[in-house]
Amino acid sequence: MAKSQAKVSELVGMIERGEIRLPEMQRRYVWRAPRVRDLLDSLYRGYPSGAILLWETDMEVPERDFSVTQQSSPYATNKLLLDGQQRLTSLSSVIRGEPVSVRGRKKPIDILFNLEHPDKLTLVTEVDEGEGDDELLEDEHDASDDEIQKRLDQMTFVVGSKKIASLPHWVSVTEVFKSESETEILKQVGITSFDDPRLEKYQTRLRQLKSIVNYEYRLDILERTLSYEEVTEIFVRVNSLGAKLRGSDLALAQITAKWRDSLKIFESFQAGCADRGFDSEIGTFVRTLVCFATGQSRFLTVNSLSLERLQDGWERAKSGLEYAINYLRSNIGVDSSTLLSSPYFLILLAVYGEQHGYEMDGETEAGLRRWFLAANAKGRYSRGSSESMLDQDLGALRRGLGVAGLIDNLKQQFGRVEIEADDLVSRSQRSGYFKTMFLAFRHDGARDWHSRLAIDFKHQGSSHKLQFHHIFPQAYLKGSYENKQINDIANLSFIGGKTNRRIRDKAPDDYLLTLSKEHGPAMFDAQCVPLAPELLQKDAYLQFMHERRQLIAQRLNKFLNGNE
Repeated sequence: MAKSQAKVSELVGMIERGEIRLPEMQRRYVWRAPRVRDLLDSLYRGYPSGAILLWETDMEVPERDFSVTQQSSPYATNKLLLDGQQRLTSLSSVIRGEPVSVRGRKKPIDILFNLEHPDKLTLVTEVDEGEGDDELLEDEHDASDDEIQKRLDQMTFVVGSKKIASLPHWVSVTEVFKSESETEILKQVGITSFDDPRLEKYQTRLRQLKSIVNYEYRLDILERTLSYEEVTEIFVRVNSLGAKLRGSDLALAQITAKWRDSLKIFESFQAGCADRGFDSEIGTFVRTLVCFATGQSRFLTVNSLSLERLQDGWERAKSGLEYAINYLRSNIGVDSSTLLSSPYFLILLAVYGEQHGYEMDGETEAGLRRWFLAANAKGRYSRGSSESMLDQDLGALRRGLGVAGLIDNLKQQFGRVEIEADDLVSRSQRSGYFKTMFLAFRHDGARDWHSRLAIDFKHQGSSHKLQFHHIFPQAYLKGSYENKQINDIANLSFIGGKTNRRIRDKAPDDYLLTLSKEHGPAMFDAQCVPLAPELLQKDAYLQFMHERRQLIAQRLNKFLNGNE
């Protein structure tokens, strides 16, 4: 294996010119903006950033596109990138000002730089990749403006937002890289005189930021004599040791090594599912293939599967997934993957469909519907060892236990199938219970409280696009109750954007009773909103939630059992 070095600017240029390509075995670009922010911070401070693994080869190798645009390479021999895709794609996007393409959508990576950052690193990189740093300004219910400003002042790089960009001494990292001199950037922050005391400090920091392009990565280059299969094995080993890729990504690499151009087949099927509302990761389809080929969900034996077995498993998996999506849409009303608490439900239903010849009697269908709705609400595959839970259910089907076996497994995990009011305590909008609330309310004819449009995720336009609404508005409760209490699903309902904006921070005993008189109570009954005036007072908020949880639990159980 040869070793070399290359500056960031050289590597970014090679990507732009198409001299570095991606082999089919690579996963897609997955970094979120906070990871890019932290990479820039490390390079700015001169911290080590790992090595880049390349393979130079003359053979024709199946490829996939980078998430940033590339020119056609004039060279017959390309370098294939095996390790470093996330870093180099991120740097290419920020330095060139090129958006990244993720699932067919292009979006820029907007990172801002604090010219007044502390000299010493004062923040530890977050382990959790949540939202961008604009959340510091837009979703800090408990923090004062002064506290938020103090937190921002301690940061060197943040994920961009209009609010932060409008603050003094914050500049776009991309604009810094694309500017020919510091002068235009300095003008943006109000430095127009050589006498300005900030001039020297800002110039030094801008030059240090631009010097990121001179950071040298170590390049490890695999020999041309290696076969595609050997390179795939190296790719899997490198990424397994570093735990940088998920099991599905590594399994996909092993599958594409045996089944050339299979990625295009998976991506085509993925696009078809997305068109029907089920925008799932390719990893879900890979796991489904493995389930059909091996009878279990783990990826441990993927490398031992023959090409014929992989192709047969995929044909069966594809039919099963098509059945699962049809069943969810037509029989349950789940018309979007956002209503699933885990994509593993697609896999289980796909296997169930094939094992039963895609046939069910009425009693079995009712049982399967009840199991799915309860398991989805309770988060059957969303906690801890989700693979173990899936394998347990696959085992029940394999032993011929059918729906009864699935329900028994659910009872072992949660004690019961039915939903109780206490199950809803402290649940947020991310909970499976919230998704099931939507399904039950829509089934019962819930409508927007002004337009009378039936609630639906697919509504277009800012006036009608569905939002979740705090019945007791956040601003109305702020200071009187904790954040967790305010955002509890017992305080959430589904209405359109225009109606939500009209209500704003009005007291519930004001707007709810007025709307009830104008439109009648049926629209509020459909969403289990109690209208007793004594429950709509601020000091009765906890009692309101208690009463509404009772109503929601009753409604969900009715929905689970298929009672009209």
